[in-house]
Formats: sequence, structure tokens, C-alpha cells
Amino acid sequence: MDRVDRTEIRPCRAVDLPLLDRHLPAPGAPTRHADRFARQEAGTGTYLLAWRDGVPVGHGQVRWDGCAAPEVRAAVGECPEFNGLDVRAELRGQGIGTALIHEAEELVRGRGGTVLGLGVGRDNPRAAALYARLGYQPVVAYTDRWSGTDAEGRTHAYADACTFLVRNLVTPSARPAEAGPGPL
Repeated sequence: MDRVDRTEIRPCRAVDLPLLDRHLPAPGAPTRHADRFARQEAGTGTYLLAWRDGVPVGHGQVRWDGCAAPEVRAAVGECPEFNGLDVRAELRGQGIGTALIHEAEELVRGRGGTVLGLGVGRDNPRAAALYARLGYQPVVAYTDRWSGTDAEGRTHAYADACTFLVRNLVTPSARPAEAGPGPL
């Protein structure tokens, strides 16, 4: 059995939050895990978790209402976005991120969607290479902006230079160079 075979991908449950905070710490109060779970409870997202041997090892969220960045909205509208993909550093390169992305794609297809988008920081060539290998094509440059609360209760604003990528889910066998974003 290879290592990815031991990985289970499923939506987050309330009971998972303490394990997420312990094994995949996320800054903020409430944590980003709680924020993502709240989106799921509100029906605007599905927070996917990767598990191995009963321990969370990765996560990412399908945001059904799409990316909030104005540049992205102008280019792709409310295209569902896979957001916040992360895998424990010592387990990267073992197919966990790919498995999370494939599960997100299946969720979108299951709702009748034909495209999925995601953002990648321009300073993250490893992730960009993974997304290109999976058929995601660049659509628009944008600045990802968010805020977080530190342990002392102070709120901080953050901004990253990113590129939004889209994959046409109708032609999954198309080679990346041939697979454009399709109808949005």
C-alpha cells in the first residue's frame, strides 16, 4: 500500500477542530480552521481534511461563492475556488495535496460545476508547478488580502501577490497546454 492510499479525505466536522488546532496550528482567534468550518456550516464552503492514521495532515476549502478579490471576480465571476491548501511540511510531495485537489474537483462536478479556480502566491513555484501539472491555467494576477488576529488580540492585515488559475473540469484528460479555462 502506498502512502497516499492511507490518506482519507473528508469534510470537516465540529469534533475535528481541536485535533486540527493541535496538529495543524493556524493563527488567529478564532483560528482559521474555525472560520473555514463556519463557512461550511453556512453552506458557502466545504472544508476538506486529509487524515492519516487518525491525524489531520492537510486541508483546503472549496469556496462555493468564489474568490473575493475584485480582479478575480472581474475575470471569472463566482467560479468556485479551492482555497487554503496546506499539507504538513514533512509529508509534502506524497500526493496528499493532489488528493485534496481531486476531491475538490469531484465536489464541484457533483454540483454541476465545470471549472475550479485557485490562487497561488507568486513566491511559491512548487505549488505553481503542481497546479500546472494538474491542468490549471493562469487567468489573472491579483493581490490576496486578509486579516488575522494574533495571540494578544491585535488584528493584522496581510497581502500576497498571487495568480489565479482555473481548470476546465469538463475536459479532464486535456493536456495542460491545451486546457484553457473554458466557459466561465
